[in-house]
Amino acid sequence: MSTDKRPLAASLLAVVLAVVPCLALESPNLGRVATSDDMAAWDTSIGPDGAGLPLGSGTATQGEAIYNTQCVTCHGDKGVGKPNDRLVGGQGTLVGDQLPVKTVGSYWPYATTLFDYVRRSMPWTAPRSLTDEEVYAVTAYILHLNGIIGEGDVINAQTLPTVKMLNRDNFIMIYPREP
Repeated sequence: MSTDKRPLAASLLAVVLAVVPCLALESPNLGRVATSDDMAAWDTSIGPDGAGLPLGSGTATQGEAIYNTQCVTCHGDKGVGKPNDRLVGGQGTLVGDQLPVKTVGSYWPYATTLFDYVRRSMPWTAPRSLTDEEVYAVTAYILHLNGIIGEGDVINAQTLPTVKMLNRDNFIMIYPREP
């Protein structure tokens, strides 16, 4: 038994005739092509090993003043939270039956992640507005509030990757880089 293939061919031809002119249309001329400098300004990822950390340094003492002007409104006095996420405490709550309190100090595996996150997205009202020195100082302050570093410890590109976070060894690498 044979079927008439003309309706199928006609439908296919209609689709092609409708799509081809759309492909030839010019763009709406929105934006511009990104330059190498544009891309470099946003290529700021910092890995656990600290690759890509900028020059600069800071201490918890320096970071406290910056935190109190830039962060306290959202994260509360000394990082206790409200209205946004709590940054401090929660150590020991990830095991057992109690509700886990996931903070920088109790959950995050790498101190470099804190620097990277603050640098690219904080403060919430003006992301990327802090200098590298200010980001190092706020990072040091939050680490100090969690009891991870001392108040006078200097955090910089050399020392930050060596900071041992409390939960670092409790993550399982699903896709390890080395066998």
